[in-house]
Amino acid sequence: MTTLSPGPSAWPPPDWERRFRARRVGLPEWAAQAPDRAVVVASVGGTLEVHSWTPSTRTLVRATERTNGTTDATIDPLGTWIWWFDDTDGDEFGQWRRQPFGSPAYTRAERPIPLPDAYDAGLLLAEDGTVVVGRSGDFGTQVHALYVGPAAAGTSPRLLYAHTEPAEAAALSRDGNLVALEHSERGDSRHPALRVLRADTGATLADLDDGPGHGLFALDFAPIPGDTRLLVRHERTDVAGLLIWDVATSGVRPVDLGLPGEVADAQWYPHGRSLLIAMDHEARTLTYRYDLADGSVHQVGSTTGTVSGATARPDGDVWLARSSAAEPRDVIEASTGKTLITLGENRVPGSVPVEDVWAEGPAGRVHALLRRPVEGSEPFPVVVEVHGGPTWHESDSFSPYAAAWVDHGYAVLSVNYRGSTGYGNAWRDALEGRVGHTELEDIAAVHEALAEAGVVDRERSILAGASWGGYLTLLGLGTQPDRWALGIAGVPVADYVSAYADEMDALQAFDRSLFGGSPSQVPQAYTDSSPITYVGQVRAPVLILAGKNDPRCPFKQIENYVDMLRSHGGEVELYTYDAGHGSAVDDERVRQMRAELEFATRHLPA
Repeated sequence: MTTLSPGPSAWPPPDWERRFRARRVGLPEWAAQAPDRAVVVASVGGTLEVHSWTPSTRTLVRATERTNGTTDATIDPLGTWIWWFDDTDGDEFGQWRRQPFGSPAYTRAERPIPLPDAYDAGLLLAEDGTVVVGRSGDFGTQVHALYVGPAAAGTSPRLLYAHTEPAEAAALSRDGNLVALEHSERGDSRHPALRVLRADTGATLADLDDGPGHGLFALDFAPIPGDTRLLVRHERTDVAGLLIWDVATSGVRPVDLGLPGEVADAQWYPHGRSLLIAMDHEARTLTYRYDLADGSVHQVGSTTGTVSGATARPDGDVWLARSSAAEPRDVIEASTGKTLITLGENRVPGSVPVEDVWAEGPAGRVHALLRRPVEGSEPFPVVVEVHGGPTWHESDSFSPYAAAWVDHGYAVLSVNYRGSTGYGNAWRDALEGRVGHTELEDIAAVHEALAEAGVVDRERSILAGASWGGYLTLLGLGTQPDRWALGIAGVPVADYVSAYADEMDALQAFDRSLFGGSPSQVPQAYTDSSPITYVGQVRAPVLILAGKNDPRCPFKQIENYVDMLRSHGGEVELYTYDAGHGSAVDDERVRQMRAELEFATRHLPA
């Protein structure tokens, strides 16, 4: 294994650090009626912030400047205002602000929604100044409509919807009067139903519900005035598909591209005659244009790697963000491949490509991605990287995190266990049987196959992940103690009962749908799946990284686990930072990566 990279005083910085510090650019969101105005989240001075961007002149103006960055933003259809969500140090609890397009960071931003702070449950903006805002908290979910146009004085929000279960304001018609909600009134937030309301009266226009275990997701209303067609992602078959629902007539038109994989996302082209569809298949996401008139399908943009976001433009071109494990992320024009936004010197060192790995698991073949270091020989020390979500998947996309481990001589194995998306609904929902243990069975099956093949070293195997991946890391250290030499858990669930009590309300609902009830209703299920239950069996040294303002995996329950592990004689290090469920600040991301690398160097057998 190579020597640990030099500390922060070294110059020039090593490649792994340069990847973390490389300037980052999100996919621009352009104004529907002013396509030469867009909002984009990009890093300036090492922190992600919101910017106004003018494509024709490539002018970029920073709109926000906050200690822990700003990552949630949108633009109104006329391009007059950019909106951004204002929370406190990453706690995700706050309110939307707006400021004029092109205004600098020191501009005083308005707070035009006269409602108390809450968690965000959707913001939809119409051309006429109508705003639909979803809010969640201990009251459940509320969706309001209000007018914030030039004659807004004296107007107040109208309550359109309220329920104790989670909901999301998901899509708004071109005229601003039809609001599509994803709701979980059945008590299953993982498989929502749809309801369309009139914004002027709150009256229900249409409902669509496929029943238990089959979710519906509102994606995009048709961009034509008076058009009542809504794109909907559905789970009527084993793989997520697409349909067009006319909410006025109740007509439904299935959309079938005839391609392997499942629909990840979709939107209308601005002329309304074609759809831009993202398809997930075996850890890759690619984009296609579907022409409604003849059903023809055309590849758009990259043919390899993963497209993480795309938007269709009025001229027929597409902007997209893409990368692969070997190629750093870039935001480009699909027709030319040219980079859209360049922030000075932005060259990022590449990394190694991934290899597809399949192994037999308890419920069928499990797919994984393997990165091998350039130097060294088999068996390699390995970091088994566990993805979060759990409804997510590891992909053939660029990862500074994985590349850093590869630079230091480790193989990186990323497993798309049961619970992952992109492999069918049955695979995604299979973790409901015994939460946590199901996923770890698949992770162990792939790790065992590569260990038996002599590719990875059993004695130098690290289990690592963040969020749900951090949870599975701690659970795996206690339930598979003979398999792992070290554990690195970022922002994990560590004490599930305590986490449930303190986490944000929408995640409480998620947990109830996952476990079949709350901890008071199904206590044994939570106990069986909680890492703290197995703390006495942990033998490997553990590093835990935790945000003190995290509303998803609260800090108190992590402290409970650390104290309990130490009382059992376990070796644990706790790294804390003053933000929420992750950091948008490059310095902090580098510090965390360095802490992980140094922890592995100190504890892993040579």
